[in-house]
Amino acid sequence: MDSTPSPSSPSPFDLVSSALGRYIPQGPAAAAGGSACPQGDPTAPQGGRTAPTPGRQEQILGAVNLDCDLRITRCNLDAPVFAGLDAVTGSSFLDLLPPGDVPTVTRRLRQVLETGEAHVARVQRLRRRDGSELVVSMSILAAATPQEGLTVSLIAIARRLHLYAAETAIGTSLDIGETAQSLAESLLAWGDVAAIDLDFAVWTGEVVPEQPQGRIRLRRAALVPDRAWPDGYVTPGDDLPSDASLLLSQAILRDDAAQAIVIPDRETIERVLGSPRLARALEPGDQVSGVACIPLVLAGAPPVVLGVAEVWRRADRPFHDSELLDLQELVDRTSHHVDLARQHQREHRQVLALQRRLLPRTGGDTVETASVYQPATPDSAGVGGDWVNSFPLADGRTALMVGDVVGHGLGAAATMGQLSMEARALLSAGLAPDEVLEHLDETVSLLDDADSGLAAGYSALGSTCCIAVYDPVSHQMALSSAGHLPPVLLPPDGPAGPLAVRPHPGLGAEFALREPFDVHTFAAPPGSLLALYTDGLVEDPSLSIDEGIDRLADAVSTVHPWDALPQAARRLVSTLAPVHRRDDVTLLLARMIGYRKGDTATWRLPARADAAARARTLVRALLGQWQTRDDIRDDVLLVLSELVTNAVRFARGPLTVRLIRSGHGLLCEVGDTGNGRPRLGRPALLDDGGRGLHVVHGLTTRWGVRWTDTGKVVWSAFAV
Repeated sequence: MDSTPSPSSPSPFDLVSSALGRYIPQGPAAAAGGSACPQGDPTAPQGGRTAPTPGRQEQILGAVNLDCDLRITRCNLDAPVFAGLDAVTGSSFLDLLPPGDVPTVTRRLRQVLETGEAHVARVQRLRRRDGSELVVSMSILAAATPQEGLTVSLIAIARRLHLYAAETAIGTSLDIGETAQSLAESLLAWGDVAAIDLDFAVWTGEVVPEQPQGRIRLRRAALVPDRAWPDGYVTPGDDLPSDASLLLSQAILRDDAAQAIVIPDRETIERVLGSPRLARALEPGDQVSGVACIPLVLAGAPPVVLGVAEVWRRADRPFHDSELLDLQELVDRTSHHVDLARQHQREHRQVLALQRRLLPRTGGDTVETASVYQPATPDSAGVGGDWVNSFPLADGRTALMVGDVVGHGLGAAATMGQLSMEARALLSAGLAPDEVLEHLDETVSLLDDADSGLAAGYSALGSTCCIAVYDPVSHQMALSSAGHLPPVLLPPDGPAGPLAVRPHPGLGAEFALREPFDVHTFAAPPGSLLALYTDGLVEDPSLSIDEGIDRLADAVSTVHPWDALPQAARRLVSTLAPVHRRDDVTLLLARMIGYRKGDTATWRLPARADAAARARTLVRALLGQWQTRDDIRDDVLLVLSELVTNAVRFARGPLTVRLIRSGHGLLCEVGDTGNGRPRLGRPALLDDGGRGLHVVHGLTTRWGVRWTDTGKVVWSAFAV
């Protein structure tokens, strides 16, 4: 059934105007339901109007009819509250708006014309003839047919309602800049220019002193309207001149209760400033000369000063006492929002500093790495638990890690830092990736135990982690995952694809759901590229998670061996990251380099009494080929003898001796099938054992043990 209204149906303008019948007298021009707009001189008396009656003094509703070109065809703005609006028939409705609001309102009007969907109850400012502004609630209604244009209904907002609406709008963001901008926009209803200057500690999120002494360092946080400003004028992000407190400290540094201070004209301002440079920095232009300075004070004992709000307007519009009370009330009501934004800024900076510190610095000589971290929001308000790390181990291998801790904020960041540092310590102690995850799993369970006092209202259950360790000699990668998405590997002969890693429930799962962590070993020859990432990179509401991983694999396949990894990582993130991110995005690219074949040597020896002599002969010949200094050669041979002798004495099965030459030293390794851990202790006077490790400890720069599936490897490093 056709629901199009008949031509005889009343228009929205007629319906709104009819509601004004008992308040607005109907003259000849209003026979159709509303008075026509005056034409000609807008200051001339308008025909059909009578003296205001007590009932009309309270009328706050009006209507304006527009054609498709947004020009006024009819209007019903006869209530006294709309006096001074130049709503002339044939003029553009946009002429009633402040210049800065024209683009937004034009877009809304055009949208209603095109779609027919109304915009209801939008707070808007209108300009009066004398330059003052009227705050209204504006609704845009479509006519029965597009050819008839639009009807704009206007409800003048009472000052108290504007205070409530402004307070509600200011409290919607925890970003310090957006909060200051919202406050400045609300203050603009009382003047021509509004600015917010904050204590520098507030801007950076630091602790604000309760009783500031002397001049306060202020930074401009917001300024409205948005227009071209004179040269030398302080704009958002700029610090105010140090001597600007000559004007502003009168409003900030007071012994009594903070109150608004008014400087009514330009002559008084320039006399107080005493400097043309300060006048250029603080006065917004020739048209505005009076200013009201309202301190932003956080209530307390003693009160804490956060900054100052400035409202500037022309000298012919002096501030009345009632307006100053309204300004003071609005600033008092919203100061706590500024402080909340300051606290959020401080927390965010702390979290981000921790996040950045955990990003990898280098992958060592055998692995090239590059990483990208992007928070979920541009202001980084959602910085949380994503972390990546890569670092060389002392035994020549390289560890690569990525994790995603549940949640955001300081709780997630603290857990992230704890897990990352614990994993690094365990890997450096020689534990395999699966053993490290077992310890992390226990740590997450302990952190969730309320009795331990460590949880502090935050749970990290379900966090994920993936650890890979690269051996640059065998070119093998050992990888274990705890609920994390599979890494993507690009071999030298391509193409890239996700690794077949067995799924795991994650860290801190219930005991019945816990499964042993698997170790996935695969070849990673020189030139291979491994991508470790968090789910924020591949999660998209329009795609399944498998499709997101496939997109990542396709993108990694486009990385050429000669591409610089930092640029490649940024390109991958910009290509794959969703436009509207709901989670942090983290990516780590690692390109395997390994050692050259001529820089390593491996021998397998039987565990016999002559094993130490045989090892010394083989290693001495190789060190001669490498032209190693005599003193270093002697130290290596002595340490090698001690390690091989201990392996023969305390272990069973064949021995493995490996020597590695790197740019900064030598690495000597002796592997056996034993499971005992060599310990450096203080032997008693008559003990004949344990002294060999003191020799190893004294001749090497570092030494340690790492565990393998078949036993252990004792390694020692020498500087050359």
